[in-house]
Amino acid sequence: MSETKLIRIEDAADNVGRDVKIGCWLRVKRGSGKIVFLQLRDGTGFMQGVVVKQEVDADTFDIADHMRQETSFYAYGKINEDSRSKFGYELAVSKIEIVGESEDYPITPKEHGTDFLFDERHLYLRHQKPFATLRIRDEVIRAIYDFFYQEGFLKLDSPVLTDSAPEGTTELFPVKYFDKQAYLSQTGQLYAEAGAMAFGRVYDFGPTFRAEKSATRRHLTEFWMIDAEMAWMHQDQSLAVQERLIAYLIKRVLDNRQSELKMLGRDPEKLAAYINPPYPKLTYDEAVKILQKNGFDIDWGTDFGSPEETFLAKQFKTPFFITGFPKAIKAFYMKNFPGRDDIVVSADLLAPEGYGEIIGGSERNVDYQSLRQRIIDHKLDLDEYNWYLDLRSTASVPHSRLWFGSGRFIRFVTGEEHIRE
Repeated sequence: MSETKLIRIEDAADNVGRDVKIGCWLRVKRGSGKIVFLQLRDGTGFMQGVVVKQEVDADTFDIADHMRQETSFYAYGKINEDSRSKFGYELAVSKIEIVGESEDYPITPKEHGTDFLFDERHLYLRHQKPFATLRIRDEVIRAIYDFFYQEGFLKLDSPVLTDSAPEGTTELFPVKYFDKQAYLSQTGQLYAEAGAMAFGRVYDFGPTFRAEKSATRRHLTEFWMIDAEMAWMHQDQSLAVQERLIAYLIKRVLDNRQSELKMLGRDPEKLAAYINPPYPKLTYDEAVKILQKNGFDIDWGTDFGSPEETFLAKQFKTPFFITGFPKAIKAFYMKNFPGRDDIVVSADLLAPEGYGEIIGGSERNVDYQSLRQRIIDHKLDLDEYNWYLDLRSTASVPHSRLWFGSGRFIRFVTGEEHIRE
C-alpha cells in the first residue's frame, strides 16, 4: 500500500479527488455536534477541513471536536472542489494525527488592539493579515529583482557600517568600530554611485537605519531600501524608470496575489488604475501655491509633511511626481536646476490615497568644485569624501539616482495601516 501523499494547501487545485495528507495548524473551528469545520493553515494558505461524525471513527471526531486553536497536526482526507469558499477547495477529513498540543493561545478570534498584537508579534505572524501582507511583500521583493535585471542593472551590496554620513550626522546611529567611530548606514547610494561608474546601472537593496525621532507610521528607525544609480542618464529618463518600476510591481501583485489582497480588503480594481504611466508632474513651486490657496500656513522653502502630502495626493487619481525642490532642504550631492540657484534637479513620487512618498531621486552634481563646496557648506569632513570627489575627477558622466522604500510601497499596495519591516 502506497504512502498517502503529503501536500501543501497551495497544491490543492492539483490534487482534486485524491487522498492526501497536510501538515497544518488549527486556526479556528466551529461545529454542530454532527459535523466539525476546521480552518487549516500551513503557511501557504488557508483551507477548510470538514469532519463528519458519520464518516469517521469516534476517536477522530472526538479529537476534532476538542482540538484547541493552533494545535499542530496531520490532516488526512480527500480534496474536493468547494464553490462556496473563497479558496475554492476543501478537505473531507478522514483521520487526524496530533503533532503538537496548544495551551492558552493568547490571540483569540475576537478583535485585539495594535499594542497587544505587537507584543505578541511572534505569534501574530500566524494570522491572516500578516500572512497576506508578507506574501505580498515576498512577491514585491522577487519582482524588484526581476525588474532591475530586465532593465540592465547589476546588483551590488553596500556596507551596513560606514564612516561617512551621506545625508548628515544627526540621523545616524553611532557604533564603536574597533578604535574608530562608525555609523549604521542610512543609505548605500554613494557606494552605488561608484558602482555606476564601473557598470553603468547598479542597485543595492538592504537594511538602512535612521536615528530621527518620529511618532508617525512613515518614519522607521530600520527599513529596507533600494538605491539605484544610473550612468549616462538624466532626470527625465530616471523618472521614466521610476514609472515603469511602480507599474511593474503593482501588476505583479495583481497577477499573483489577488487572494491575499482580498484577505486584506484591498480592492484590486483600484490598484489596476495605477499601472498606466506616465504619471502627473507637479513642481514644488506649483505645490506650494496650491497649498497656500487651500489654507495651509506654509512658506516657500519648507519641506512638506504628512498633511501637505496627503492633501496634494487627493488632487490626483494616480501616483504623481513633485519636482524641483529647494536646494536648502536637499542633500549636498544634487545638481543645481539650470537657470536657478535656489532649486535642484530632484523629484519625489507620491502614492495616491495619502500614503506619502515612495520614491525619491535626483540628478547628480558632477562638477568637482561646486560639489566640494557643497560638502563644506554642509559641514561634512572633506577627508571622508575624497574618494567620492574622485568620481568627479576621473571621467565622470551625467548620472541619476533613485531610492525606493519597500515598506512604504507595501503599505500603499496592501492598504494596511501598520507595516513593519
